[in-house]
This record gives sequence, C-alpha cells and structure tokens, in this order.
Amino acid sequence: MAKMIDLVRTSGLPSHRMQQAARGALNVPPAEMIEILVYLANHNKIFGQQAKMTLAGYDEASAKEVAKDPASSKEVLQYLIAAQNLRPALLPFLLENSSVRADAIVELASTGTREIAQVIAESARAKASMPIQSALESNPNYKKTVEIAQEAPAPDTDASSTSPVEATGRDAAERDSAHVEAVTLVEGENIPGSPEEETAVHAYLNQNQNEIASEGEKPFQPIGGMHEETGVEAQPVVVAETKSAAAPARAPVHHKKPAQSDSKRDNTVQKINKLDVKGRIQLAMKGNKEERSLLIRDGTKVVALAVLESGKITDSEVEKFATQKNVLEAVLRQIPMKRRFAKNYAITRNLVCNPRTPLDVSLGLIKHLLVADLRNLAGNKEVSETVRKLGLKMFKQKTETSKKKE
Repeated sequence: MAKMIDLVRTSGLPSHRMQQAARGALNVPPAEMIEILVYLANHNKIFGQQAKMTLAGYDEASAKEVAKDPASSKEVLQYLIAAQNLRPALLPFLLENSSVRADAIVELASTGTREIAQVIAESARAKASMPIQSALESNPNYKKTVEIAQEAPAPDTDASSTSPVEATGRDAAERDSAHVEAVTLVEGENIPGSPEEETAVHAYLNQNQNEIASEGEKPFQPIGGMHEETGVEAQPVVVAETKSAAAPARAPVHHKKPAQSDSKRDNTVQKINKLDVKGRIQLAMKGNKEERSLLIRDGTKVVALAVLESGKITDSEVEKFATQKNVLEAVLRQIPMKRRFAKNYAITRNLVCNPRTPLDVSLGLIKHLLVADLRNLAGNKEVSETVRKLGLKMFKQKTETSKKKE
C-alpha cells in the first residue's frame, strides 16, 4: 500500500487508470483503493476533483466496510466524516467506529442538517458523550426539532380539545385501526379508502411503527415554513393581478380563482393541522393531490415518504416534487429508488438539477441525462461544482462519441 501511495505522490494516477481501479479492473482491494482516492482528493490538484467524484459514487457496501473498520486509515475516516463529503448511509458506521475522532463528530453534530443531527443523537456514542450532546444542543437545526417536539401537546391531556370519541380513536389505532383515528381527528371529514389502500396504509404503519412511536404527537411543520410557495405556483396569481387593470371584463374571473384556491388551501392546511403523525400518514396515502402537495413538505420524514407510497400519486406530481427545494433530502433520495419513478426521464433530470438533491444521488443519475441537458447542467450555478464538472465531462464524452459515429 505504501508503495502505491508513493507512486501516486511522484507520478499521479491517470484518470482512466483510476476509474479502472475503482471498478476493480486493477485488482486493488476496496480499502486500499479508497485510501488512494482520498489521498488524491486531498493532495493532488490535477486529479483531486475526479477522485472526489469517484468516492461519492463508490460502491456503498465496500465503503461501509471501510467506514466501520477501526483499522482504516485515519485520513480516510476523517475524509468520510467531513460534512462536505459525508454519505448519509455511512454515518451510522462512522459514529460507532472508535478510530473516528470525537472532535470530528462534535463538529458535524453542531453544524449538520436535521437528519444528520437526529442520526447522531440516536447513536450510542453520542448518548455517552457530553461534548457531542452539547454540540447537538447548539445546532439550530436539531434545537428547532427538539423545541417542536416539546411544544406538541401530550395526547389525552386537554379535555377541551379531546373528545371521548377521539380518545377511543387513538386506542383503536393502537389496535391497528388507524382509519378510525383519521376520521375522528378531522370532524366531518371522511377519508375514503379502497381495500387496497387500507391494506397499504396498515402495511406502512406496521413497517414504520418504531419511527412513528419516536415521533410521538409531532405537529405538521412544513419545510420552509407554512406560507412558502414555489415559483410555479405563485406566478399565475401575480400575472392575473397585473392583467386585471388592462382587461376589466375578465377581472372578476382572475380575482375569484386565486381567492377560491387560497381558501381551499387554507382549509386543507387546517385539516392537516388537526391530524397527528398517523393521521397525516393516512391522508398522504389516501388523500387528494392538494393534500399530497402539502404533506410532501412535512418535516416528519415518515409522513413525507408516505406520500410517495400513495397509489394515487402521478408522475407529473413527482416531477414537480423532484424540483422542490422545500422538501427533506430523504424524499429526494427515495424518489429514484422506486422503479416507476426511476424510469421517468423528466424526474431524473429534475433531481440532478435540484441543488437540494444529495450529492451521491445526483452523481449516480447524471449518466442518464441527454447531451442537451448535460450542457445545461454544466452551466447551472445552483448545483454543486462537483455536479457541474461531471456534467461538463460527460457532455464532452457523449459529444465526441456521437461525432465518431457520424
């Protein structure tokens, strides 16, 4: 291994040889290959960026073995735990690796996203470490999550807002009668569901019962705030108001539609606010398009992911979700894991072009883009530099290949 590092130091590793090695063509063990790539990423100006991209898309199973092995190089572990390089799937293994420096975990705990902070908080190492606990408490992302959980009302404690029927509904839910709970929590609102939908809901609740229990009575807290809208949704209202002065005859139509839409949306938000986690999961899987568009932004991961399990969801909805920056990263990571959505080119393109999409997901999907979209991606300053550079590289490769065929 030392000889290979010395060879890299003196001559560098050509990019095509590095790619061959990453695929195993040079018969280099994964641990040694990752060590070489980390060295290049940290010290080689010529191939450093290529090494980073290779590491971001490296075989996950091999990367996990390196992440949990105490004998792994300290430089490798330090690289993998750094916020700018972190792959979420490796974090649980890195946290329990005794060779990972505690100060690196402390730094990540104090600045990481909500999802990262929650994973750290649940680890045995964090629970036994005061410095890590203090870092988590100073993290505004995690602190906000804790405050929301503390502010959520305890079940069955407010006699003025909880009727005996609602209490009965909660008891029934604990006996796998979640549909009853959704109906009683929303007065006068019956959530219809086919037998297939009921089966799917019960299966989802059973599969995620531990996470649902840990979320408790957490209220609906949309990512980005209650009133944040996407540019596509907000634009028609603005245009309508601008045209109303020039076209008085059509003004009543333009003014009424936004008002009705806003009123309907407000009613939907009010309905969702009355539901607990289980109720929102049911609504996500059995509700309508308007309800799904709100619940996909739910800060509670198990609720947001339930939207993608809905049998009613359309490809056009998911295309829009793939462009949104006000959703959890877990949602953007889950979308391409579903075969139906992974086969949709528009969804793939939107995910790659969304700066919110996790880096390893974007890098894994770039290869599916067409030449025109690769060119646009190379000039998209919203996405990370790594994604832009790989987009430019693949654009040049595909362009050269097409020229040769001609």
